[in-house]
Amino acid sequence: MLLPLLFTVAQAAGAPLPEAVQLLWRPLVGALLVNTIGLMLATVAVTAPVGVLCAWLVERTDLPGRRLFAVLAAVPLAIPPFITSYAWISLSSALQGFWGALVVVGSAYMPLVYLPVAAALRGMDPAIEESGRVLGLGPSACFLRLVLPQLRPALLGGMLLVALNVLVEFGAFALLRFRTFTTELYAQYRTGLVGPDSALLAVVLLAFCLLCLALEQAVRGGGAQASLTRGARRPPARYRLGLARLPALLVFGALAAATLGVPIGTILFWLTRHDDDATTAAGVSAARLLDATLGSLSLALAGAATTVLLALPLGFVTVRYPGRLATLLERTAYLGQGVPGIVVALALVSLAIRLIQPLYQTAPLLIMAYAILFLPLALVSVRSAFAQAQARLEEAGRVLGLPPLAVALRIVLPLAAPGLGAAAALVFVAVVTELTTTLLLSPIGTETLATTVWADTTTLAFAAAAPYAATMMALSLGSTWVLARRFGRVLG
Repeated sequence: MLLPLLFTVAQAAGAPLPEAVQLLWRPLVGALLVNTIGLMLATVAVTAPVGVLCAWLVERTDLPGRRLFAVLAAVPLAIPPFITSYAWISLSSALQGFWGALVVVGSAYMPLVYLPVAAALRGMDPAIEESGRVLGLGPSACFLRLVLPQLRPALLGGMLLVALNVLVEFGAFALLRFRTFTTELYAQYRTGLVGPDSALLAVVLLAFCLLCLALEQAVRGGGAQASLTRGARRPPARYRLGLARLPALLVFGALAAATLGVPIGTILFWLTRHDDDATTAAGVSAARLLDATLGSLSLALAGAATTVLLALPLGFVTVRYPGRLATLLERTAYLGQGVPGIVVALALVSLAIRLIQPLYQTAPLLIMAYAILFLPLALVSVRSAFAQAQARLEEAGRVLGLPPLAVALRIVLPLAAPGLGAAAALVFVAVVTELTTTLLLSPIGTETLATTVWADTTTLAFAAAAPYAATMMALSLGSTWVLARRFGRVLG
């Protein structure tokens, strides 16, 4: 986990101070900074009110079709942003630039605000709002003075996650021709300029990402709102929308059209286009589509299995043997959440060329990158699974004479199986939709659904990319649906 981070910092530190100052004090770096931070702030400013409004309408009003809208508001998280950008940019090239990027990442990352806020609303004690109404507060005053302070940790956490994801996004911005730190790092890699210049840019990006990660941890750890009692286990009273019902339905309809209608509709349009152009969907080779699908599936299965295997001992130690060392190891593993994929990929490329050249452009190196990036996803579920498996059952097995390995295989793993399955499913979805690391580290001749969509879209072959985009979207949405049905409940 630390290797790419330390290597990038060491490579940047190797540049002489005057040269480093000259490289960073360039108009290009200033423009990248303005673009990246400006888009991050704009996306947060858009997603925060929209996410809160959607959560409020679903959880606290008599909106018709609330269950359906709850699903529609969360599903966009399963669609990769570069697929969304492919759909929008194929409609019109005028969507390139800042405003197109804002539409794409705003619609893609709004669920990161909606989901925690909706969960917080469901977990609130209804007596808080009832007391406010009894004391004469209207709906608006009740929300602003009583509800919103209770939502602060969830809302700020979601906003910081949106900021972090905007900072590390690459594929959507590259397709929209919007220059950020990630797109510039990839451009330098493509031109062979990987060195102190790119390392310094990576360190700047890394600093912003780690700052967002630290803020997110601080909000989660210290900003919880608690009451002295758990409150009554009853559904809250729902506000009647009245004349506002139609505008509320229009808001959800517009949101669903932007987040789901445009990607799905655009892909269907290109799939059904028939003419003499060789780049139409009908002209796509079935063998190539099958190879790309198998490539994505094989890498996703290998990445999920490797990541879960690495998370098993770490999750077990942090639950069964808590302490400073276990906490340090766990926090180190979570660093992958704040390290951009392009930084990890560039560091592994340089390491492979210099120290472990036989691994350069091989599947093991790519799977290693997946494990570094997605270990936090697996660790959350693995740790929760071990926490729910009672330690007394392990002790009983040892008392009955079972050796440690038999206790692990016959008692611990069966008890933790649902959580381990959830961890594998989360990593599987993440790998299937991953683009940046796969572009830089995939072996020569290896094609995945993501890299094929990227290759066809960058050459404006939108119809040729449609079957691959449709297959990847089906895999992502299908896996997410199975995950929700098997390991949790759909919101609403």
